[in-house]
Amino acid sequence: WGVVMPPMDGCVMFHVVTAGECRLEFPNREPAVIRPGEFALISRGEGHLIKHAEGSRCKPYFELPIQHVSERYELLDYGGGGDETKLVCGAVRFGHPAARDLIELLPSLIHIKTWNAQAGITPHAEWMHSTLRLMAAEASSRLPGGETIVTRLADILVIQAIRTWLVENPASRRGWLGALSDERIGPAILQIHREPTKDWTVASLAESVSMSRSAFSAHFTELVGVPAMQYLTRWRMHLAGSWLLETKITAAECAAKLGYNSEAAFNRAFKRVMGKPPGAWQALDLLG
Repeated sequence: WGVVMPPMDGCVMFHVVTAGECRLEFPNREPAVIRPGEFALISRGEGHLIKHAEGSRCKPYFELPIQHVSERYELLDYGGGGDETKLVCGAVRFGHPAARDLIELLPSLIHIKTWNAQAGITPHAEWMHSTLRLMAAEASSRLPGGETIVTRLADILVIQAIRTWLVENPASRRGWLGALSDERIGPAILQIHREPTKDWTVASLAESVSMSRSAFSAHFTELVGVPAMQYLTRWRMHLAGSWLLETKITAAECAAKLGYNSEAAFNRAFKRVMGKPPGAWQALDLLG
């Protein structure tokens, strides 16, 4: 058997093998083989192939005999011959700006072997191990409410996988994510995240973490890669983008909420950061 998984923009996709094994193939990367208890996270929703073995023929996912259980849960029984493989697959969309920024820092594929006794099990992997076992049990039992439990566990599992990667991979300690661990710049970033509508300046941020303005400015830029005010503007525009898509707020209301003196100034900042003006941003979501 083989399945062509379509790309899913704006989503992270994952695969968990509970029995047998499968092969993941990507356009420009080495394939990965996933075995029971292993977890694969495709962090930017890249299209790929899932197959029984290297030479297996693949069919597009939406052409297969999918059984729709609910709006967010489907079952697929497909293939024939050979050893049986059981998978739990999913896609998760993150709406918060911090989550979207985090996804951009992740490798395109995270492959976690939580049940590998030889490698040992870290506390983070142990949590994943337990979640995977519960998900596998719910997926196989098909008891009432099982689809609800599996979809909730999917959110938890993705977060645990990202946590595990952050803890165990030194490559994660870069950009704003690495700066969060700095004893001075980290608290300043958290204040921006928690109070984005406050009238922050470089001086007020520096004062909040007991640093001089010049030292704070230089250290922030060195760790984060952009100046503090540029980071603040970017964060605000990403928040505004979420507000415009998820609520009935207008661009003028966004501007006032974020402390802009005029809607025109807000519109210019939004287009500079997000690539299109607020009206076009909302229209694209409606068309999608």
